[in-house]
Amino acid sequence: MDQQNSHHTSPYITNNNPLQFPIHYPNSNSNPNSAPNFNSIPNPNPNSDSITNHSLPFSTPRKKRTKSSNFLNKNLNSDVGSSSSARTQVVSDEIISINKDSTSEALIALSAGFPADVLTDDEIEAGVVSVVGGIEQLNYILIRNHIITKWRENVSHWVTKDMFFDVIPKHFYGLLDSAYNYLVSRGYVNFGVAPAIKERILAEPSKGRVIIVGAGLAGLTAARQLMSLGFKVIVLEGRKRAGGRVYTKKMEGGNKVAAADLGGSVLTGTLGNPLGILARQLSYTLHKVRGECPLYRADGKPVDKDMDQKVEAAYNRLLDKASKFRQEVSQDVSLGAALETFREVLGDAVNDEEMSLFNWHLANLEYANAGLLSNLSLAFWDQDDIYDMGGDHCFLPGGNGRLIQALAENVPIIFGKTVHSIRYGSEGVQVVAGGQVFEGDMALCTVPLGVLKSGSIKFIPELPQRKLDAIKRLGFGLLNKVAMLFPCVFWDTNVDMFGHVVDDSSSRGEFFLFFSYATVAGGPLLLALVAGEAAHKFEIMPPTDAVTKVLHILRGIYEPQGIEVPEPIQTVCTRWGSDPFSFGSYSNVAVGASGDDYDILAETVGEGRLFFAGEATTRRYPATMHGAFLTGLREAANMAHHASVRTSHLKVEKKPSKNAYSYASLLEDLFREPDLEFGSFSVIFAGKHSDVKSAAILRVTFNGSQKTNHDVTRTEQHHSNKSLFQQLQSHFNNQQELHVYTLLSK
Repeated sequence: MDQQNSHHTSPYITNNNPLQFPIHYPNSNSNPNSAPNFNSIPNPNPNSDSITNHSLPFSTPRKKRTKSSNFLNKNLNSDVGSSSSARTQVVSDEIISINKDSTSEALIALSAGFPADVLTDDEIEAGVVSVVGGIEQLNYILIRNHIITKWRENVSHWVTKDMFFDVIPKHFYGLLDSAYNYLVSRGYVNFGVAPAIKERILAEPSKGRVIIVGAGLAGLTAARQLMSLGFKVIVLEGRKRAGGRVYTKKMEGGNKVAAADLGGSVLTGTLGNPLGILARQLSYTLHKVRGECPLYRADGKPVDKDMDQKVEAAYNRLLDKASKFRQEVSQDVSLGAALETFREVLGDAVNDEEMSLFNWHLANLEYANAGLLSNLSLAFWDQDDIYDMGGDHCFLPGGNGRLIQALAENVPIIFGKTVHSIRYGSEGVQVVAGGQVFEGDMALCTVPLGVLKSGSIKFIPELPQRKLDAIKRLGFGLLNKVAMLFPCVFWDTNVDMFGHVVDDSSSRGEFFLFFSYATVAGGPLLLALVAGEAAHKFEIMPPTDAVTKVLHILRGIYEPQGIEVPEPIQTVCTRWGSDPFSFGSYSNVAVGASGDDYDILAETVGEGRLFFAGEATTRRYPATMHGAFLTGLREAANMAHHASVRTSHLKVEKKPSKNAYSYASLLEDLFREPDLEFGSFSVIFAGKHSDVKSAAILRVTFNGSQKTNHDVTRTEQHHSNKSLFQQLQSHFNNQQELHVYTLLSK
């Protein structure tokens, strides 16, 4: 999250501006990209993306400028097809009039991740307009928004350019080409599993061979998109099923059947969620998760509502206080330490019951982040909040496995193939899995961050130090569940969830929340969630003990009401932390990390041969199912672009980074295998060792133990909830390793 102030520019506004937004002419040092904010978007029917009936005043979101915006590069290679015609046409002073309700179209585009009145970074890099800012950009945005809206009206059809010839004047066809080709190539329209889209997959692929590692949401999405673009695709999956961390298990017994989502379960922000679009294409109805969540004390009695509201308000005040304070402290401070410090310093005297309630809210926060508060970064733990898609949170009746099944249809997947190594280079890739070697032009790695952290896949050559550092810095947390199929429903089905408060703070996340799946699973199903420290202890808890504890909680709640709690017919306990194909649940921003690390993890390596996708590669939508889906579309477009460049015998222009950290990472890569090493000194020679005239780079290491070569798996630091001031003192008393480099020449 960038903490710099925005560079303000004078807006240019015309009375005929149909968007009613300022048109910014950016300074040469400003980035005109902005982050969408959906807090003010109306909440339409979750089964429809159309919001054309709304005509609302709209506040243009702003993103703090972070880097130079000398984006106009005449030599920029782009796979936007005919967008060059937009760059060469004479720019008209006329503002195009497509739809009288342009604000509604802007809202729909906003839900797809596009800012209201500016271009995204990717659009600028693709060269969709000749000049950033001004009338041409406004007209492009109007056309782009109209194309998105047109497709969202009927997501089961394939939108074509000629559908817009009647509403867009001929002298704007260049911008139409630019917008249409950009949206289609990046997967913003014409994606999914509708018959009209599936029939676009070519029977005889004409382009290169792609190997995809992992058949989760990211891998399946990329596979389908690449197949529609003409690539030959093979997906390697270690498990015996598709879906990865999205797993719907059929539970049955005693004439009862139910579908339990043991992994990803909630579709968040369905206003713009692409998985909601898939559900529409499949004619699936979504179930809105109702917000009411009654809480029960450890003795089974309901929590007093007034006390609940009081504690929740105090909890939110502490979060606000921590948010304001984080700009003033080191990035090595945890959210847990800040909350504990402010609670002690600013909090009123509380009784035991209020403290238990407060701990329940902390457990809920650890559930949302799949991480201990003591490990979450105070500075950046919520860096993705500004990208919230808006709309309801929903369950998919029958489970999210129905989406996986649709995405996996006709995709060539080889199950039971655990990948051991990926070799990449200028000539292509080799992937070793299950004793076989698979060769291709490109590879897409979609394995979870936990697998990358474990080092179970060997990359040859080793990944750049910059990426290795990001893998270590990002957090990867844990959430477990107990699914229970009962012979009958005994709980209140008018709510979709209820909470359980414990007295012991160390076990605050143990079965703290229950999801009622009876209305969506097809049978009497309850899911109990285990978060935080309790999720880690749960990994070694015998399943019978876990079920006994859950039943004790349920009987403590319902039997005093005269309601009998029967023995479950079938139970399942997850163990995501010990699953060798995940080693955890989903990512978070740990202490010392930032949103930048998601971007680094997404970076392509090996001259456009090895690519990365998955929820941990998107800073906008991490830890979400739709985030994984969108990265699959993103990398399919990225791979198609690199393949197109190679086919055209062009070279992708790579601008040298002016970031000091990038230089440091490059030097770190070079010194993995120095030519000469003694004590704190390491040397790399530019030429042959025997050539006394050869230049050399000398590195001297201060304040740190020497690492052995190839030692890239440091044990992650555990940050306790000790006071904020103790953490700051510890930070300054433990300095990082310092490298000094110098060039030696004769």
